[in-house]
Amino acid sequence: MFSSIISGGIDGNRCYTNRVEVDLARALPSFDMVGSLSHEVKEAKERVRVALKNSGIDLPPMHITVNISPANIHKTGTGYDLPIALGILAAFGHIAPERIKDICIIGELGLDGSINSVNGILPIIRNVQKQGIKMCMVPAANAAEASFVEGIDVIGVSSFSEALHILTNMSDVAFTSKSSLPSLLMEASPSEDFSDVIGQDSCKRGALISACGFHHLLITGPPGSGKTMIAKRLISILPSLTTEESLEVSSIYSIAGKLNEHTPIILNRPFQSPHHASTLKSLTGGGISVRPGAISLSHKGVLFMDELPEFSKECIEALREPIENKVININRVNAVYTYPADFLLVAASNPCPCGFYPDRSRCNCSDNEIRRYQAKISGPIRDRIDLIVTANKVDTDSLIGNTKGMDSKSMREIVVRSHEIQRERYEGTCYTYNSQVSPKDIPFFFPLYGETKDFMTQAFNSMELSARSYHKALKVARTIADIDDSEDIKVPHLAEALCYRGMDSV
Repeated sequence: MFSSIISGGIDGNRCYTNRVEVDLARALPSFDMVGSLSHEVKEAKERVRVALKNSGIDLPPMHITVNISPANIHKTGTGYDLPIALGILAAFGHIAPERIKDICIIGELGLDGSINSVNGILPIIRNVQKQGIKMCMVPAANAAEASFVEGIDVIGVSSFSEALHILTNMSDVAFTSKSSLPSLLMEASPSEDFSDVIGQDSCKRGALISACGFHHLLITGPPGSGKTMIAKRLISILPSLTTEESLEVSSIYSIAGKLNEHTPIILNRPFQSPHHASTLKSLTGGGISVRPGAISLSHKGVLFMDELPEFSKECIEALREPIENKVININRVNAVYTYPADFLLVAASNPCPCGFYPDRSRCNCSDNEIRRYQAKISGPIRDRIDLIVTANKVDTDSLIGNTKGMDSKSMREIVVRSHEIQRERYEGTCYTYNSQVSPKDIPFFFPLYGETKDFMTQAFNSMELSARSYHKALKVARTIADIDDSEDIKVPHLAEALCYRGMDSV
């Protein structure tokens, strides 16, 4: 007696489709499970046995063998409980083979027969849909997120008895209604607005350029000058997520276990703000059961690192790879896990330990203390940041007069127009934003002639720029030119871009 059920799983960030095979034999009673299984998967046999008993089903004494194929892929998670239990009943003949032939089944069983939610449902269902599967059965708590996958019908079940009833009476099945993701994305809008920021026009200008070209930004200044306010409002001027981006980001959150019935999909660009005492694993991801960290959770959004010098050196240096390659690799003995990490880095820093330098009437830090504090942001990391702006203390007139600049709506219109210019420029290439252009393609996309070439040559020598700084200045200048609707990069654009790179100190 044999049965086979389609299921799916995740190993780190990798999704795969597999089969839960069950064989029953008249031999010494036992329950064996094979197929390169983790501890939580092996524990399924006890959950299945008790859940079946409490659902009113007694298993006869037989030799039960469960194989989860392919055997060369390590299986983790608790989502195999339900397919194993249903596979046993199908092998006994209680479920017709055609009822489980083309349906993917995932779910964790409680000892009382209830079906609990599992992590990673969204990417798993997206993967099985690409394999041609047209129907899936998932925990009721995960049905909402699974319903956003087009081309596959979703059945949400809350108990084993309900799942068994549906598979034996398919005419009674009620599919989870589909949600219109594009319309939800159009309605989504961040709550923060740049109109709340009083003064700080230079910082708002830097934030605008950052959003237009997806350039990394460092904001320095004394405590209370508005650095965090500006960082939080960057989300409000970035374009809405596309449908594919929303599914991609939501898949990462699903793997991390951060989606639920109330938040089944990510509609706004993510904003992650890890504390400066965060560990390396919480930032990059990892752990015994590999999960994404704050860097990957900020994919397609903003990673805000407040008080950047206060982070550990290993956390700061860990930013190098994702900033350059847009992915982060987590190495293990038996595998390398690669998570997407295409984020906009926004960092904030005080100029010294007390935060008030160069105001010597308030700052008592020694020169050595200031240098040591600023040196915590290493040269290679600073070199990878496109824009460095200063948030000065807000003057009394601005506060009393409640002086406000551009609001998020006006700034977002500029960002959207700039992104459209870049989309046309890079059509047919692997680039989307100016910040992504590789050095070998910079002469083609950002040509300099005459006075602009002479200006940059002089700046490169006098400012002792590195090759990376030179290229980043050109990318920022190109973005400033796009904001001005200028077809060519001009000297004022280059001069402004160099102002954002010409600071020797934090």
